[in-house]
Amino acid sequence: MLSLLPLLQEAEHAAEGALPAPFSPTWGLFIWTWVVFIPLLFLLSKLVYPTIVKMTADREAAIAKQLADAKAAHAAAEAALAEQRTLLADARGEAQALLADARQAAERERHTALERTRAEQDEILARAKQEIAAERDRAKAELRREAVDLAIAAAGKVIERELDQAADRKIVEDYLSQIGGNA
Repeated sequence: MLSLLPLLQEAEHAAEGALPAPFSPTWGLFIWTWVVFIPLLFLLSKLVYPTIVKMTADREAAIAKQLADAKAAHAAAEAALAEQRTLLADARGEAQALLADARQAAERERHTALERTRAEQDEILARAKQEIAAERDRAKAELRREAVDLAIAAAGKVIERELDQAADRKIVEDYLSQIGGNA
């Protein structure tokens, strides 16, 4: 009985001369909808859906490949980062070793310079002592000569005669050297 209701409504509208409502179901509309839908469904299932499914599968495979590539790139980046950290640690170790070597070299150089300076000081001191000893010996010799001259002059005044300069000088120098050797 339900199926007859749309037919009755269609007949009423046709009798009145008015067009049926656009959303009211009619048997003609129902049949033509199925006539268009079934071939369209067949065409879509044979032509369009396989293409859509293939494109979706290709897209899914491309995304999976991109994810795999991203994972591989991430792993490579992690490996590069680990290698960089290792190289950085090695470089720091080498830098520390170079600094230690430089400090040791600087200490050796300072020690060498200090020893060289001490040697130069000792050499200057030895030369100064030699010069002082030579100057002292010259001063002693000069003092002796003057003492000899004064002794001869004093002896000449005491004796009031002129003494033989060379012989007298020899006697006084011998005497002074005997005194100087004992002192």
